Amino acid sequence: MEIVQTGLWGFGEGPLIIAGPCSAESEAQLMATATALKATGRVHLFRAGLWKPRSRPSSFVGEGFRALDWLRRVKAETGLPVAVEVASPEHATACLEAGIDAVWLGARTVSNPFSVDAIASALHGATIPVLVKNPLSPDLELWMGAVERVYSAGIRKIAAVHRGFTPYEKSRYRNIPKWELAIELRSRIPSLPVICDPSHMSGKADLVPETAQKALDMNMAGLMIEVHNDPPHALSDRDQQLDPQGFVKMMDELVFRTSTSGDTGFLNRLEDLRNRIDSIDYQIIGLMASRMRISEEMGEFKCRSGVTVFQLERWLEILRTRTQHGVSEGLDGEFTGRVIRMIHEESIRRQDEVMKNLRSAGGCTATRDDGPEQ
Repeated sequence: MEIVQTGLWGFGEGPLIIAGPCSAESEAQLMATATALKATGRVHLFRAGLWKPRSRPSSFVGEGFRALDWLRRVKAETGLPVAVEVASPEHATACLEAGIDAVWLGARTVSNPFSVDAIASALHGATIPVLVKNPLSPDLELWMGAVERVYSAGIRKIAAVHRGFTPYEKSRYRNIPKWELAIELRSRIPSLPVICDPSHMSGKADLVPETAQKALDMNMAGLMIEVHNDPPHALSDRDQQLDPQGFVKMMDELVFRTSTSGDTGFLNRLEDLRNRIDSIDYQIIGLMASRMRISEEMGEFKCRSGVTVFQLERWLEILRTRTQHGVSEGLDGEFTGRVIRMIHEESIRRQDEVMKNLRSAGGCTATRDDGPEQ
């Protein structure tokens, strides 16, 4: 994909900083927030939600089309370009006609390919940037599909927005980051800028700076921050919105690092460390390949002995002992458990494949059903 990078969008250089309230609640609220953010000199794009896809119909659902006039005033009086979330073709068309400078597709919209198709058609050939938030579920193919649909509509100023995923377990975050999915997305579409939305990811204002720093340390292309002139009285997502003073404090304390350095000493040391990692990685891969060959041999032995592929007691012992050993070596227990589960899953798959092939060839003659679990 030939995607135009954020620094060439015309909003300024460096990491793209998008800031503004979760919702446009009134013209006065919008102007007060925009004026304060303009004064900071730290914002490239002013954001505001006009159509809010809330879970409950009794919640504040935004001021809709009439708030486009408020954003036109923001743009005219502060000079800040403006960005809006769109959830339907009608929204997209209205934003283009109103001179909105950028739009984004929210997580709920991205979760529905039909909605993305319809909006992409309405935006066909648009020259404004289109941002694509990750879907609610950690589905990389769905996220990539939304980006591809927008790209297929002739749009070249595109960025993904990593805002985290609906939690399926207890977490300190409102939406679980799963940073590895954002990394994989960048690996699959190297030209795609990825911006972080630490506000939706955190869910709490005091956690936003920490999350924003994490995103910058991972070399993301920018940040989308929710800022409200009076967060305690916000009509939506009040807990995660910073006030302008908090925004300035965060921006002052964030460390903006470069992706590389021209220092010869740094480059030589980095190359040495990378070579050591490369060596270890190849050793790990070689050991895993050896393990899988043994698993296939074990599958054949089990098949000929009339023993099942999976034995619960053995698996629980593996998980327990390997996790304990990982922790004793300084590894995180959850990480070790994930790795062991993936290795075991592949081992079981290979054993099962061996058994299928042997059965097809008539090589599994044993029929014992009560073999020991070992």
